Amino acid sequence: MWRANVIVTAVLVGLIWTIQWVHYPLFAAVPAAAFPAYHAAHVARITPLVGPLMVAELVLAAAWWWQSWRAGQGLRVASVGLALVAVAWIATALLSVPLHERLADGAEPLLVAALVRTNLVRAIAWTVRLAVVAGWGGSAAAA
Repeated sequence: MWRANVIVTAVLVGLIWTIQWVHYPLFAAVPAAAFPAYHAAHVARITPLVGPLMVAELVLAAAWWWQSWRAGQGLRVASVGLALVAVAWIATALLSVPLHERLADGAEPLLVAALVRTNLVRAIAWTVRLAVVAGWGGSAAAA
């Protein structure tokens, strides 16, 4: 289970930082007339990539928490890992999705800037989670 947690979280970390430094900032360079189609294509292509990874990570984090709870060891670290997944999900639901819904009608520089800025919550949560999960590898619960 440890390898699966590390792999899925590492993929999400790479993906979210690519989105943070490449995709979202480029939204500002798309001409206004082309933006709705560009944004729709972005959402249509990124959602099937990110969605299953987020679900897999949630399942793996919950399984790690459950395994730690049953084993009576490593529960604090597993709880931190699960809480970081919750942060990413909550930020997605309360920040990213509403901003994308507003951007679907057209580019607004303030909304693009808000998307870049608030996406840092997810990027940091996933990065810290990767550090937590990678550090978990030596524990007895990692089997």
